[in-house]
Amino acid sequence: MKWVIYVIPAFCFTMIAGILFFALHQEGKAPEGALPSALIGKPVPRLDLPALDGRTQGFGPRELASGHVTVVNVFASWCAPCHSEAPVLAKLAGRPDFALFGVVQKDTPDKVRAFLAETGNPFQRIALDADGRAGIEWGVYGVPETFVIDGHGIIRARIVGEITEDVLANQLLPAIAAAKS
Repeated sequence: MKWVIYVIPAFCFTMIAGILFFALHQEGKAPEGALPSALIGKPVPRLDLPALDGRTQGFGPRELASGHVTVVNVFASWCAPCHSEAPVLAKLAGRPDFALFGVVQKDTPDKVRAFLAETGNPFQRIALDADGRAGIEWGVYGVPETFVIDGHGIIRARIVGEITEDVLANQLLPAIAAAKS
């Protein structure tokens, strides 16, 4: 019966390790039943976000309601899924049918510049949300998150998690098309 003293703790450890391993690999994926954004169909938050640094421009409600569709991607240099989605976002750079803006959340300009030097910069404007307050106003609860804004400054879609090729084809591009009409 001494074996029970060793088997039960080993079994418990294995179960806990398995649960933690599974949870770790779910990072960056949209949770099943993710909470819908309360901002869908409403104007963008009335915040003017400062530029990341002197090499870019910030933005606010005026720029988001300037008559064209805008995609706003919330990201950070420390975010692993943000690194993974960078090549997909690079495909969107410079498209004439919408603007791609970035919001850096809880990061520093130096780290973000290093991240963009490594992954490429697809953004026309990059704003800095150093303390996360703008993220709260936008309803962001994790990075990356992406919003589609119509030409009148109304939030039309929110995508939680990494923009993969599948998400691009089945969610983001259809949301952009819908926001144009």
